[in-house]
Amino acid sequence: MKQLIEQVLRFGIVGVISTLVDFAIYTILCNGLRIPYLIAGVCGFSISLVVNYLLSMKYVFERRDDMSRKREFMLFAGMSAVGLVLNEIILYICIDLIYGHWAWLSGWLPQHWANVGAKVAATGIVMVYNFVSRKLVLEKK
Repeated sequence: MKQLIEQVLRFGIVGVISTLVDFAIYTILCNGLRIPYLIAGVCGFSISLVVNYLLSMKYVFERRDDMSRKREFMLFAGMSAVGLVLNEIILYICIDLIYGHWAWLSGWLPQHWANVGAKVAATGIVMVYNFVSRKLVLEKK
């Protein structure tokens, strides 16, 4: 159990670093450069994917001996693609379906804060999916 807790903590640290990369790129593109939020979400998520892979496989998960690094990255990227779809769906639900259709909310909360709140919610949900899927598929048994 102690080993699992330590692994979750390392995953959390790697996740914070990756999230900061994702969040910074998303915020700069979405709020700074006015790039549509779904495109900004893909860009931030994609760059943070590479950062997360490198850090996760070095510090969090024990590599499997029976898997090439190319296959390992492809599986990591595939699982992350599912995470990206979840991320985009959550952003869409929060921003277009909730924020965009609740007039009292859009009158009270500025758009940039809605973007930030949606990204925080999406990140939390996708983080749980990422840990479980990577532990089950990528880690040495």
